[in-house]
Amino acid sequence: MAGQKKWFKGSTLLVVLFLLAALALPQFVSRYYIQVIAMSFIFAIAVYGLNLMEGYLGLLSLAQAGFFGIGAYMSGLLTLKIHVSFWLALPITALLTAVLAVLIGFISFRTRGHYFVILTLCIGVIINLVIEKWESLTGGVRGLIGIPKPSPLGPLTFNTLESQYYLVLAFLILTVFVMQRVVNSLVGRTFVSIRNSEELAATLGINVMANKLLAFAIAAFFTGMAGALYAGFIRFIGPDVSNPNLTFEFLLYLLIGGQATIAGPIVGTLVASGLTEGLQFFQEYRMVIFGALLMIMVKFFPWGIVGFSKMLWSKYQKHFMKKASEGTATMSTAKGGEI
Repeated sequence: MAGQKKWFKGSTLLVVLFLLAALALPQFVSRYYIQVIAMSFIFAIAVYGLNLMEGYLGLLSLAQAGFFGIGAYMSGLLTLKIHVSFWLALPITALLTAVLAVLIGFISFRTRGHYFVILTLCIGVIINLVIEKWESLTGGVRGLIGIPKPSPLGPLTFNTLESQYYLVLAFLILTVFVMQRVVNSLVGRTFVSIRNSEELAATLGINVMANKLLAFAIAAFFTGMAGALYAGFIRFIGPDVSNPNLTFEFLLYLLIGGQATIAGPIVGTLVASGLTEGLQFFQEYRMVIFGALLMIMVKFFPWGIVGFSKMLWSKYQKHFMKKASEGTATMSTAKGGEI
């Protein structure tokens, strides 16, 4: 229990340090890096949805890019064509994306294993094709241009890059808070029990299908919200926002950061984005170098950066407790000898 409290305090301290660094960052970096980091925050929100499915429920959904694209286009159409306020379009977009995920889940969750992965990949491809071919609604390959910036929220305006950066950061913090509450609740423990054994969970009286649909809906909600933030931040979207390749990028970020961890999605997204930007100096060789680094990461750090850090901390705690117990035993023996 004492070790858990120490780890909790250490995690809290890291979160506080991250928030302070994120709040001060725009004062020390150029506008280009502010935009890159803000984009990383948006993608991290989508990765949290994938983490809930893959890390805690144990099901790999490859339709996340499709949900991201739905969120981006739905928000873009509402604000650009119907002139709905961004603050109304955002929750509508997230909720409708979650509802669509439930409808898709009724079909998808009737399959298992590789068949579920393939089916969700096909759904993602279908969403991408619909967005690309439905020119009268989505603009086809031209996409949507001139999407309005987030409208003012009381005295707060979002006309500058820095203000939009802080807006994205606020939604990232909200996402982390909600995900932490979910995975540490009875619902989160239910997801983990289904991940460990669906048959055992069903035997214990858990409604497996209902919990799968719930996890799928929560994941789609945050992925759709990330898509809406992306549309308001970039202000131009095309069919690429729903390309299945984007799902594999989300999965890459999750593998680097660490599955079934709260900090994994944001750590993996920032590290991968930093490597991509840092390797631009190598031009045509940067993807080769990035691929080699990824193979090393998967080979030697299969639990990701955060998972590996937790493992090292656990080993340190065990070593420290062992030394402490040995020291206590030595002192007791010495006192016994004096008597």
